Amino acid sequence: MKSCCQTKKTVRSAEEKKALIARINRITGQMNGVKRMIEEDRYCDDVLIQLSAIDRSVKSLAGAILERHMHSCLVEGVREGDLSVIDEIVELFKRYQ
Repeated sequence: MKSCCQTKKTVRSAEEKKALIARINRITGQMNGVKRMIEEDRYCDDVLIQLSAIDRSVKSLAGAILERHMHSCLVEGVREGDLSVIDEIVELFKRYQ
């Protein structure tokens, strides 16, 4: 089964989906924690430290998805002779930074 297909979908295993969703749920929990901190008038430094942790979590998640994309979708496209995937990844890097 292809990991990427003509309709620009990425087929992920149940295990991979579960891991990604668990990470997203953790980030959501962190965001809800920051919301509570704001509601409770917590000190700015404490809120900023939590936001920094969330930022690192989101970047880590994005990095994992990018790595998977490069090892599957990009490689598959090149193997099939679709060199437009290289332009796609260049544009993705421009937006990702």
